[in-house]
Amino acid sequence: MRWVILFLVMPVVAVADPVERVEQAAMEAFDSMPPVQIAREIAGRCGADANVNPHAAYCTSQNVIFLTRDVRDQPQAAYLVAHSYGHAVQVRHGVADFALAQIRARRDEEAMLRGLVERQVDCIAGFLVAGADLPKAALTDWFDTDPFDDIHWGRDPLSIGPVMGVDLADRDTWFQIGQEGDIAACSPGEFTADLLVAALRK
Repeated sequence: MRWVILFLVMPVVAVADPVERVEQAAMEAFDSMPPVQIAREIAGRCGADANVNPHAAYCTSQNVIFLTRDVRDQPQAAYLVAHSYGHAVQVRHGVADFALAQIRARRDEEAMLRGLVERQVDCIAGFLVAGADLPKAALTDWFDTDPFDDIHWGRDPLSIGPVMGVDLADRDTWFQIGQEGDIAACSPGEFTADLLVAALRK
């Protein structure tokens, strides 16, 4: 009797790392999202200098997110990228234009308005982390202080981009809200989620 042995070769499925999963989640959720580009350093790109965030930045002129190699494989990298995508969502879908108009008309309230912008960005970041099917996390797992209290987004030259520090606990509150997976909940104060909901791919 002749025996025939069959070997079943199962395809190897590559599991995307957290940064790639966040990038994929952003691309699937919203149009016109930037790619992530890994760089040795942020300074020297998009007109950035030493005053720009040293780990992650979103260049609106090029529509590119830069992430440095030194944090590429760190657990906080997914959040750094997701936060950058939060700014990209605002820029590419009209929220940043609305916010800028309000800031120019109400200069005495600029700090408050920019704070609302950052809180919505962190909510969007949480939404993207949830969409990437990553475990729920708290920003205090990775940071002791605000990781984005310096320039981290804007057009070229990035070195003159906006700066708005936010209390880490406030950032985490909105990051947690976003991780519940409902973009409509990303409505801090007068910055509603209407434009976000309208931009979200169904």
